[in-house]
Amino acid sequence: MPPRKRLKAKPAKTPSWPAPEPWRTGKGAIGLLKASEPMNERTCIVTRKAGEADSLIRFVRGPDGSVVPDLKKTLPGRGCWVTGDRVHVEKAAQRKLFARALKAEVTVPPDLGETVDGLLAKAALGSLGLARKAGSVVLGAVKVEDAVRKGTALLVLHAQEASADGIRRIASARRATVHAGGPATPAYKLFSGTELGLAFGGTNVIHAAVLAEGAGRAVQKRVVALDRFRGGSPEEDLEVAAATDAVGAAGRAAAEDME
Repeated sequence: MPPRKRLKAKPAKTPSWPAPEPWRTGKGAIGLLKASEPMNERTCIVTRKAGEADSLIRFVRGPDGSVVPDLKKTLPGRGCWVTGDRVHVEKAAQRKLFARALKAEVTVPPDLGETVDGLLAKAALGSLGLARKAGSVVLGAVKVEDAVRKGTALLVLHAQEASADGIRRIASARRATVHAGGPATPAYKLFSGTELGLAFGGTNVIHAAVLAEGAGRAVQKRVVALDRFRGGSPEEDLEVAAATDAVGAAGRAAAEDME
């Protein structure tokens, strides 16, 4: 009787583990994101354009059904995102986009834009107070100009009632620093002198500089958010107007000399 042939065992298939998630490959029912897309981008419900989370404001439905701004982006529940300026927040309310995005009946407060503005201002002023305690702020036109020229100022704050002459002197220092190869220092006019004084725990403040150290970065983030929401600081417009006046005065003086 011939010997029986031994059957060779087939090698076991090596499992492909871990299996690729659908969101990584862009395939499957939930393949909405590709691996190359930044995970921190969100889409504005008004423009339908994606943007960084820091440039948008998150809103959620509150327990009473009202639309609530979530500036810290930590509130639970379904949220939606709006470009971080007042114009787009008001457009979202007018077009009733919050209910569609949150997939629920909601009540939009008539003063939603004002509420967001107040919350952003409160956050910015609170961060300024902390920066002052940490030694990351200098006050007064002379100290502000010195910090700008040394390149240690991260940003400049002018009170809303600051004189054009005071703003112009500091603006000149900002331009001179850039021409000398130093950092550009943005300037903002967002608060009154009284508001700045209360934030810094002192008297009326007209000019202040936030230094590029310690708590300064936190201030910058909140100031930029408030400035964006209000549509941009008028400080640069004031500089342009002052420069235009100066050119006009020089032109008139030259014309008088020629007569």
